[in-house]
Amino acid sequence: MKKHTVAVFFGGRSPEYTVSLQSAYSVLTNLSPQQYQVVPVGITRRGQWFLYNGPFDWLLDDSWHSDTASLTPAMISPDPEVHGLLVLSPEGTRTIPLDCALPVLHGKNGEDGTVQGLLELADIPIAGCGTLASALCMDKDRAHKLAAMAGVLVPRSLVLSAWDDRTRAAAWADKAGFPLFVKPVKAGSSYGITKVSDPQGLPDAIAHAFAYDDQVVLEEAIDGFEVGCAVMGTQELIVGEIDEIELSSGFFDFTEKYTLKTSAIHVPARVDEGTARTVKETAQTIYRALGCAGFARVDLFLTREGELYFNEVNTIPGFTEHSRFPGMMKAAGYTFPQILDTIIRQAMDQ
Repeated sequence: MKKHTVAVFFGGRSPEYTVSLQSAYSVLTNLSPQQYQVVPVGITRRGQWFLYNGPFDWLLDDSWHSDTASLTPAMISPDPEVHGLLVLSPEGTRTIPLDCALPVLHGKNGEDGTVQGLLELADIPIAGCGTLASALCMDKDRAHKLAAMAGVLVPRSLVLSAWDDRTRAAAWADKAGFPLFVKPVKAGSSYGITKVSDPQGLPDAIAHAFAYDDQVVLEEAIDGFEVGCAVMGTQELIVGEIDEIELSSGFFDFTEKYTLKTSAIHVPARVDEGTARTVKETAQTIYRALGCAGFARVDLFLTREGELYFNEVNTIPGFTEHSRFPGMMKAAGYTFPQILDTIIRQAMDQ
């Protein structure tokens, strides 16, 4: 059986760089060597691209870029005739033709449509969302607007640009009430997010969010808990079991997401069958409305009254074997290698 050549991108110029390394390690060690010729492409924090030939374990402690013998400068050619990776070795430039690319890049400069745009120029199939959906889902404001147009409830919000009069924020917050959330419009893994309990905390929260993006959104706090839904596919959708985040206090920030220090994730979620069905249907509506393809995790808030509010879509969710997306798909009967195989084969079949 002919092996398919798949490039796996990891690292990147994002605050979520270390999260990408953990996810990519799981992906690289679970792709079947009998089915795939894997081409690891590492991107440093400074944005340098390398074909990586070292041990996958070195991703776990971020030492993968320390051994120059394991690194060869490389880049994706935007030329569709090349359709692959240009490897710039001292002996000269060679090309690795690619059947598919799987970006395992979280946050800006990777999950936001930038790398996807390059891959689309090169006519290389993407295992995951394309340029437009990636950009839209990274933008919390525009994603919410489109979800609302599709009939999904969204929290009330106010967007501030860097040049806006920030007194608008105080006036809006006074009407919306506290607590509320202040977030960068385009960021992931809860970076830059603050839960604000009173007017005194608002200026610092806004300044903190602006450190991650040039736009900030103030958003009402929904009185409920978060549920998630894993979705795979483009034409025919595969939906995992939904999960539920149980918080002891505060909100699901970066520390809780990656340590579960005081939180717990329940798969399946502790809700009745009808509610679970509604969550899955709503997740698919949002997935379609934002043009998602390949795979994504849709997060919503479920209130005591049974109402669902859209939170966000992660087009490249955490992808370790213990992350939420694989956990929801595992509960639906998919092993980690089967998830990867499904995503890659769907991309190549489009």
